[in-house]
Amino acid sequence: MADKSFLDWPFFEERHRALAEEAEAWASEHVARLVDHHDVDGSCQRLVAAMGAAGFLAHAAPEDGRFDVRSLCILRETFARHDGLADFAFAMQGLGTGALTLAGSEALKERVLPGVRGGTTIAAFALTEPEAGSDVAEIALTATPIGNDMVRLDGEKTWISNGGIAGHYIVFARTGEAPGARGISAFSVPADTPGLAIAERLQTIAPHPLARLRFEDCRIPSANRIGEAGAGFKIAMATLDVFRSTVGAAALGFARRALDVTLDRARNRKLFGAPLSGMQLTQTALAEMATAIDTSALLVYRAAWVRDAGAPRITREAAMAKMVATESAQEVIDRAVQLHGGEGVRSGSVPETLYREIRALRIYEGATEVQKLIIARQLLSQTG
Repeated sequence: MADKSFLDWPFFEERHRALAEEAEAWASEHVARLVDHHDVDGSCQRLVAAMGAAGFLAHAAPEDGRFDVRSLCILRETFARHDGLADFAFAMQGLGTGALTLAGSEALKERVLPGVRGGTTIAAFALTEPEAGSDVAEIALTATPIGNDMVRLDGEKTWISNGGIAGHYIVFARTGEAPGARGISAFSVPADTPGLAIAERLQTIAPHPLARLRFEDCRIPSANRIGEAGAGFKIAMATLDVFRSTVGAAALGFARRALDVTLDRARNRKLFGAPLSGMQLTQTALAEMATAIDTSALLVYRAAWVRDAGAPRITREAAMAKMVATESAQEVIDRAVQLHGGEGVRSGSVPETLYREIRALRIYEGATEVQKLIIARQLLSQTG
C-alpha cells in the first residue's frame, strides 16, 4: 500500500484528502478492467468515458476556469500508480484544453469543454513540430487569413498525444504579428475539419496514442482563435505552467508503485537463506528510494500550493518539481528493477513496465535540460 502520510502536510485541505480517497477507491475498482495494453486507443477511450462519468474530468476542465493544481496532482499521482494509461487519459483532457480554459472565448468554451468534462470528447494539445520541440519559437505551421472570417492552416505537427483518437485539437500556428515566439497564435480545431489528416501513427516504448498531423488548406473560422493574435506562445506557456508540475506528480505515482513492489520483494525474497530485506545494501537502497520520493513530493506539492495560493506564474517552481520528480523516479525505478533481479526485466512485470513508462516523462513538456535552463534564467533575471 502506497504511503499516504504526505496528505497530512499543510499543503492540503480536507477536500484534497477526500479527493485522494475517492480517486483511490475508483481506480482500485475500475482501472484494471478498463485497460488493455494491446489496445491503447480503446483503453484511453474507455478511461476517458469512465472518468467523465465519475466526475474526475471536471478537475481537468473546470467550469469556472480556475484550476486547482493540488487536485490535478493528487489525481495524476493516484492514476499513475495504478496504470500509466490511466494517468495519460486524465492528464490529456486537461492539457489538451488548458489553453481554452485559460484564454478561450465563452462561445468556444461552451462548444468544447462540456464534452471534455463529460468524457465524450477527447482532447489534444498540438504544439510540437518536426523542427520545433523545446524551441517553440521555431513553429512553422502557418495560419493565413482568408477574408475577414476564415483562417487557413498549412503545415505539420508531430508527437501529438491523443493524435488519431482526439475529437478536438488546440493548434499553435505562426500568424506573423512579430518575429519568433511573438508571432504565434492558438486555435481551436475540431478533428473532423477538412484538410486535417493523421499522417502517421507513432509508436513508443510505452505505447500511448500518438500521431503526426498534416494540415493542408485546413480552413477554420477566425472566431476559433484562442486569445489575442500573437498571444499563442504566452498561452502555451501559461498552460504548461499549470500542468508541468502535474508531470512530476505522475512520476511520483510511478515511483511509489516501484517502492511498494520492491518492499514486497525485499520482505519475501530469500537470498543465502535470509530475506533480501536483511541485507544492509538493500536497506540502503530502500532508504534512498523513499527519501527521493519525499523530496520529489515536497517540490511537486509546493509548486501546486503556490499556484493555488494565487501566484500568477510558477515557472521556476514547476520546473524544479518536474525536473527532480522525473529524474528521481527514473532512479527509483531503476533500483526497483535491480532489486528484482531477472524478474525486473521480464516483459510485463511491474518494474519493467514502469521502466518504460517513466522514460518519456523526462522529455515531454520540456526535457530535463530545458528545465535547468528555465531555473537558471529565472535566477539570473533577479536583481540585487
